[in-house]
Amino acid sequence: MPTLWLVVSVLVLAAIGYVLGRKRALQSANGNIRELHSLPIYYGLNVAFAALLPALGVLILWLLAQPMIIDSTVSGMVPHEAIPEETTLGLVMSDVRRVASGLDAAVEQGVMTLAESHSLRAEAADIRARLGEVGVALGAEVKAEVLQAAQSYRRMTATGTHAMTLVVALLAVTGLAIAYARTHKDFRARNVVERGILVLLILAASLAILTTIGIVFSMLFETMNFFGLHSWKDFFFGGIWAPNFRGDSELSILPLLWGTLFISFIALLVAVPVGLFAAIYLAEYANNATRSFAKPLLEILAGIPTIVYGLFALLTIGPMLVDFFGKGGLLGVEWMAGATSVLTAGMVMGIMLIPFVSSLSDDIINAVPQAMRDGSLGLGATKSETVRQVVMPAALPGIVGAVLLAASRAIGETMIVVMGAGAIAKFSLNPLESMTTITTRIVSQLTGDTDFASPETLVAFALGLTLFVLTLGLNILALYIVRKYREQYE
Repeated sequence: MPTLWLVVSVLVLAAIGYVLGRKRALQSANGNIRELHSLPIYYGLNVAFAALLPALGVLILWLLAQPMIIDSTVSGMVPHEAIPEETTLGLVMSDVRRVASGLDAAVEQGVMTLAESHSLRAEAADIRARLGEVGVALGAEVKAEVLQAAQSYRRMTATGTHAMTLVVALLAVTGLAIAYARTHKDFRARNVVERGILVLLILAASLAILTTIGIVFSMLFETMNFFGLHSWKDFFFGGIWAPNFRGDSELSILPLLWGTLFISFIALLVAVPVGLFAAIYLAEYANNATRSFAKPLLEILAGIPTIVYGLFALLTIGPMLVDFFGKGGLLGVEWMAGATSVLTAGMVMGIMLIPFVSSLSDDIINAVPQAMRDGSLGLGATKSETVRQVVMPAALPGIVGAVLLAASRAIGETMIVVMGAGAIAKFSLNPLESMTTITTRIVSQLTGDTDFASPETLVAFALGLTLFVLTLGLNILALYIVRKYREQYE
């Protein structure tokens, strides 16, 4: 049974359990609600939750575990001699999954007959034609071992799916039956339901923490594998980034870190003044009509996809800078050779960050009590003097926190720097040259057919973990500054 229909069936069973549980509770009290310990809805929810929650929990765990178990089992079936020297087990398993996903029952029967002869070249055209109906292109060079592994993959997947359906259905029916049998007028259904809801709330509250822990450990283990293959001294203290997949790569994070910080610095030079001045105007000078119109328009920038910003950098800002700084431009000197540069990516990223700075700063400025403004104006200060000497000092810790949060956002940006900054890892102070960042290299190292046993691929996890630690540190610093220097007003 498809997973969607299985979920729908469990939901329908839970709905039936709700009706039956509520009806049984009322029958046990002879229809008198006052004799029930809890309201009728709690009896129905108790039966529904007993049928729904254990079944869905096992279903989710099964869907997460089954692919990993099958991959591990099938990969052990592929003999080492079936793996070409120029490829890896991971790429072979990709072919196995591709073939397994396209084989239907009729085609599989024909392929099994061919696989027994270990000769697929003569029948490759026939196999390709039969598989064309399901959109799978099976080349003539596919080995019998790969086909056999694909067939095993399909069989194990089908067996696991059938077992999952049976186990989930049994859990749902058993939970419904047990909860229904326990339902009577004296049963403390409300207590049970509220404890169950409390557990769900705790799980939901823990989800973010558990996700963060999972991300950290997933990167940490792969990073440890990377440092087992590559020197940590070269990674942290080397000066060259040159992956070549030949075993003599130089994989230093420093050129990438420099490009990341350089582009983020330029982005903040654009975003902080514009965003802060916009926040001051909206909070202190704009009337209600202007504020209600301008603030939503400004915040629209935060909803634009970053790929659109990347296209804007590549097609508009980059050529504009080339026209100004390039050969034959307004300055008459070729300072900028191409549209991709640190300045291109930094300017567009700064535009993207404006709503982050302005919205947070606006909320912080508005949090300053009006009494402080009135007191300053009452002492004879002008509006601008009140903003400079009273409002801004009071709001400064929060504004600094907003800037640091914007910096974290800039450091983790990917699409804008991919399309606007270039792909050259180097040290330079010239903002008109192309550079690259940590996020860009992560994308590059994990794109295409990759071998997750080589340092050239595993370095992406080391880069990701370093970037995670960097942005986490900035976020912690921002929270510390806000909490330590925040003024408490009554």
